[in-house]
Amino acid sequence: MSSQNILDNLAEIKKLDTKNMLGSLEAFAKQAEEIWKSGVKLKLPANYKTVKNIAVFGMGGSALGTHAIKVLFFNYLKIPLEIINDYRLPAFVDNNTLVIASSYSGNTEEVISAFNEAREKKAKIAVISAGGKLAAMAEKYKIPAFIFTTDNNPCGSPRMGLCYSIFGQMIILAKAGVLKFGAKELKSAEEIIKKYVKLFGAGSATPDNQAKTTAVKSFGKSVWFVGSEHLSGNIHIASNQMNENAKRFSGYFVLPELNHHLLEGLANPRTNGSDIIFIFIESGLYDKRTRKRYKITKQVLDKNNIEHISYSCREKTSLAQVCEVLAFSGYLSFYSAVHDGIDPTAIPFVDYLKRELANKK
Repeated sequence: MSSQNILDNLAEIKKLDTKNMLGSLEAFAKQAEEIWKSGVKLKLPANYKTVKNIAVFGMGGSALGTHAIKVLFFNYLKIPLEIINDYRLPAFVDNNTLVIASSYSGNTEEVISAFNEAREKKAKIAVISAGGKLAAMAEKYKIPAFIFTTDNNPCGSPRMGLCYSIFGQMIILAKAGVLKFGAKELKSAEEIIKKYVKLFGAGSATPDNQAKTTAVKSFGKSVWFVGSEHLSGNIHIASNQMNENAKRFSGYFVLPELNHHLLEGLANPRTNGSDIIFIFIESGLYDKRTRKRYKITKQVLDKNNIEHISYSCREKTSLAQVCEVLAFSGYLSFYSAVHDGIDPTAIPFVDYLKRELANKK
């Protein structure tokens, strides 16, 4: 069986997908629905609406949702929002800061460390987690906590429980009066996700499925995503998923910033043409000058004999496009793994690192 044909053979896919990541992808909309129903019960103290800034701390998949939120609401957020991927908090965090502690497992050591520091600084803390130590600490200290189940993420990977993270954090921020997001927006997002889960799903044959064709075209290459504005969080998500699901060296660049440094770096090493591929996430909502930069940037790649593929968003609003690309990138990384004969859920080197960190010698 050719590697391309395996993408259209559900039985063969399931042999590799031992933890049912495909089921997690298919349940993205159900994750959003579940988190909304849980969010109704969440209550924040009135003084959480007086905060002057926001700090969200999380690692890996638990922080990905914030990257999408920060750029999606770039033109709406009236106070600064910072993402912290570390053990420590920045000096600006104080009793006027809304701190969101995000850990899918509830046991992420960096998040627990930062949580304790946030308590010392008397920050206004909210927790989002599936349980673990973080949930227990929130209960102990009577801190508002958004504890969700993982019923709609059968593979158990935080990076594939993204709709819990994205919409859960949106709900927290909406209840804190920081942004506007309600049942109408949630329902719209669910419908868009369902639409593209069907379009890119395993039942959609390779010739008509851009997630599958892109996985085939990018075979054997390091993948670099390019996006802009409201979709720059999506390309961070896409590269993370490609790293962990496809076990592929991948990263991302935000345009127009990349035009100010990357273009001259494309020439070397000379193997770039055979080793890397760029995937452009394009949108008609981007600034007119930014859209022109995409065209010119691709011309520069052509001059350096570097392959590139474009995914052009079909939807007409920022939120809809974020949901659309979320489905595309999730399936792309999944199909890239399957195409390479890889179990997408297993993370042997991350597991090795955790074992070594736990080793007291």
